[in-house]
Amino acid sequence: MLSLHQLTCFLAVYERGSITAAAEDLGYAQPSVSEQLRTLERGLGAPLFHRVGRGVVPTDAGEQLRPHAERVVAAADDARRAVESSISLETGTIRFGMFGTARLYAGADLVADVLARHPGVRVELIGQNSSGVQDELRRGRLEAAMIAVPALSSEGLEVTPVARDELVYISNDPERLATPVTAKRLSEASLVMAETTFRAVDSARTVLRQMLHEAGRNPRTRIEVEDVETAVELVGMGHVDSVVQRGVAEALLPRLAPAAGWVSLRPRQWDTLAIVHRKGATLSPATRLMIELATRRIQTITEPLGPGGKVRAQPQ
Repeated sequence: MLSLHQLTCFLAVYERGSITAAAEDLGYAQPSVSEQLRTLERGLGAPLFHRVGRGVVPTDAGEQLRPHAERVVAAADDARRAVESSISLETGTIRFGMFGTARLYAGADLVADVLARHPGVRVELIGQNSSGVQDELRRGRLEAAMIAVPALSSEGLEVTPVARDELVYISNDPERLATPVTAKRLSEASLVMAETTFRAVDSARTVLRQMLHEAGRNPRTRIEVEDVETAVELVGMGHVDSVVQRGVAEALLPRLAPAAGWVSLRPRQWDTLAIVHRKGATLSPATRLMIELATRRIQTITEPLGPGGKVRAQPQ
């Protein structure tokens, strides 16, 4: 009966062309490697190497065995890594990138989803803005992330759209919410916008700039702030209006601006959310878990997208 140990010794000898060199690489005594080879040859009923001087060369039987031995050893290595990953998933750290306002959509619920499956794991959700998360991906500090994609440079990255969230106009004045807001009205509005540090690359602002430019209008803001909560509070005070994702409006208006409401833009505009990772990357079980749970969670809150970024029919 063949053993993994025998095949490991066989491959080491095949690669090094020497029993002595193979034994050194494996950290075994030379007689031990020689015995493993003899046992393997007896089990197969054929010699696997010719002894030539101080080295060895494979026989025809050895050449035939090599690819099969490599597959068996590789499969054993994969099995070992899978078990190690499983252990790590139970007690290690899961790091996953998320767009900045994810905390308002699914941050706590997503962490709760992970802990429900793996109570002993440590969770890190990384990201203040999608562009910053993208940088972390490119530097290899994250395996994967869910981010908003209009401002995304996808070179070297695999991008899978999974959901979209409408950008809506919020105001404390009911008259401004009577009809959808056009590019002309938007360009003339007194606005507060969040994400001021990332204003040049923020996904929502990128979508709005394109909308305005297509209408021959220029974007303008009266107030710039960092966090969306401050922007919503200012809207609630009646000082200014704003444009935010519908998920943000539904999460924050009842709490921070209960007298305010929202209305669609005309034409309607969307922030697209996507799973992103480096092309060709082999994702760990922990990262695959986060992708599964994050996608499921965000698709229950926003509008799901199917293959090719097409809007997926909602179940009746």
